[in-house]
Amino acid sequence: MIAFALRLAVSGGRQAVGRLVMIAAAVAVGVGLLVSTFSAMNAVEGANRRQVWLDTGAADRADPATGDPLWWRPHGDYYAGREITAVDVAATGPSSPVPPGLTRLPAPGEYYASPALAELIRSTPADRLGDRFPGRLAGTIGDAALPSPDALIAVVGRTPAEVEGAPLARTVTSIATARPAHCDEACFSRTVRGDAMTLILSVVAAALIFPVLIFIGTATRLSAATREQRYAAMRLVGATPRQVSLVSAVESTLAAAAGTVVGFAVFAALRPLVAGVALTGQRFFLSDLAPSAAQVLGVLVGVPVAAAVAARLALRRVTVSPLGVARRVTPKPPGAWRLVPLLAGLAELAYFLDRRPETGNGQAAAYLPGFLTVMLGLVVAGPWLTMVTARAVARRTRRPATLIAVRRLADDPKAGFRAVSGLVLALFVTTATVSIIGTVNHNRGELDGDPLTRTVVEVSDSRERPIGAGVEPALLGGLAAAPGVRGVAVVHANPDGIGKNPADPWPDPPVLVACADLARTPMVGHCPAGAEVAAVDPFGFFSLRSDPGREWPAAGITADAVAKLPVQTLYVATDGSTAAMERVRTLLTTAYPHQAARTVGDFGTVMQQELAGWRQLADVVLLTTLPIAGCSLAVSVVAGLSDRRRPFAILRLTGAPLRLLRVVVALESAMPLLVVAVVAIGTAFAASELFLSSQMHYDLMSPGAGYWALVGAGLAAALGIIASTLPLLRRITGPEAARNG
Repeated sequence: MIAFALRLAVSGGRQAVGRLVMIAAAVAVGVGLLVSTFSAMNAVEGANRRQVWLDTGAADRADPATGDPLWWRPHGDYYAGREITAVDVAATGPSSPVPPGLTRLPAPGEYYASPALAELIRSTPADRLGDRFPGRLAGTIGDAALPSPDALIAVVGRTPAEVEGAPLARTVTSIATARPAHCDEACFSRTVRGDAMTLILSVVAAALIFPVLIFIGTATRLSAATREQRYAAMRLVGATPRQVSLVSAVESTLAAAAGTVVGFAVFAALRPLVAGVALTGQRFFLSDLAPSAAQVLGVLVGVPVAAAVAARLALRRVTVSPLGVARRVTPKPPGAWRLVPLLAGLAELAYFLDRRPETGNGQAAAYLPGFLTVMLGLVVAGPWLTMVTARAVARRTRRPATLIAVRRLADDPKAGFRAVSGLVLALFVTTATVSIIGTVNHNRGELDGDPLTRTVVEVSDSRERPIGAGVEPALLGGLAAAPGVRGVAVVHANPDGIGKNPADPWPDPPVLVACADLARTPMVGHCPAGAEVAAVDPFGFFSLRSDPGREWPAAGITADAVAKLPVQTLYVATDGSTAAMERVRTLLTTAYPHQAARTVGDFGTVMQQELAGWRQLADVVLLTTLPIAGCSLAVSVVAGLSDRRRPFAILRLTGAPLRLLRVVVALESAMPLLVVAVVAIGTAFAASELFLSSQMHYDLMSPGAGYWALVGAGLAAALGIIASTLPLLRRITGPEAARNG
């Protein structure tokens, strides 16, 4: 029977072959995207494993004594908005542990760098970057210690005396192979929470696969009327319902199996592109981007089965009876119960508003089912919404074309909604993606300061631990002479609380700055006329927003006296060029190796990298779901025209103008699209608001003009697709189509 079904599947001429090719293509796209998503999840875990060694200095890490201690001090740095992680190491004996990616520890005066950092050092003038690393480059760090080919990591050789006593310096006897249960400031791995990323990628996978499955079902329905008659004829000659089901399933399974194989070829083509999507802030190693054996097996078995089920559901009417195709009745109208899954999905998300799970796995279990249920609910509720709208319009219209269209929609709303279901899901996914990522961008993207504060480089430590008793004249001279430097403010600690306002609620006293220095760094504010020293709020030198109009009160101390106080911060204003800022950073890092020279932009660097990866992910979703949904719409409209060619031909014979039929077809497709699109957008906003409020305590931000332009363009394109199918009416509704048989 299977052999007969295979023969039957390919013996239907060009139309049957074209249908099989479309189903195979849809499956191939779905498999390629699904395997890419699984591989991305694996790549996140691979990147995490490759960098846990950077958490070796964590205080809570179990560190068995297995060899000579190794002095270990991790610290961070930046170059032009890129994060650099450096680890100072000093061996105390021949058996001191060696980090992964190295064959030996660097000796004092040597350092190892990741390939990306080594290349950056070679291509950058030494006074902007290379001078921060003492001695010579001894070699490169192997891939086993790097989360990404773009990672900037260095292991620097020091003497024990140089490391001992520095912030975060500890002795270790082994290198970390797992992330500590409780991390502290000495954890320097940028591990991405795999469970959280799995949640995001799982929603993305569902968002990509749903439209593909709908497209499979839609493509299966092409020429469904002809095939249903063929299956009914088989019943008349003695075929059992089970045999007919087998024949109809084999056709789709054949195409799905072929599409699955091609899908892995699609994944191979997409693999370099996926590796370049910085989901974690940096690219993936291509070797990390691979599905596991279990995932491959699951796709090979699960996707053809899912495709066969989708196709089988699309043709489930053929097994009713041998004459079931010829004797059609109006389908049972959908009930209001179809709203239940949609409301249940929103209720599930609302339940966690004040019950956010603490663990990532708990959050995935909480939010993922809610989003998937909402997406399923839109598909289930779509026919009921279509029917209600059609009946409401039917009561108020008198136009023949509108009346015919809404009556047909009211009689069979499932068929009317089926044509636009893929596009509705794509619209939901687009809206939710843009809303969530846009809100995160708004709340976390304002970390780059304003144009004035972005020109500053500063080095500082806590008020309890100033960076030094004073500033070396050679450093001040070097900073003043550096091209692009506009001013240096030496910010002094204030142990005696000079100038503190008793009414000020902050417990910390103001810092003291000479007015001559403050005049050269106007973004912080200015002194009153005639003052020598100002008492400045310490947060004025860490603010993301400049305030040049702020007048700070004078402090009761002379400039000579304040110069003798400990230095808390060096605040250097530049012209904002990368060359000037990195040159200043190198001077400060060299002078204060135990403190980090920072810019305002550094505070947002890591977050901005992650947000850029999320924006790329959103673009992938948009550029994938919308074309698939558009193809599904086109195929569905064509399939509907093919199935109704005889009724339309009879209408033309009875005098109905072709223009009226075109309006009927356009309304039958456009009305469900526009009605359910409004519901999908509103539902996406509601689901996004519930997720953001629960998970991140953010209020949903309204998408910008770009989103609404995208929605408008998408709906216009959908209407254009519908219009492009209308010329088929003239060809398929000729007099010969009205004949019986």
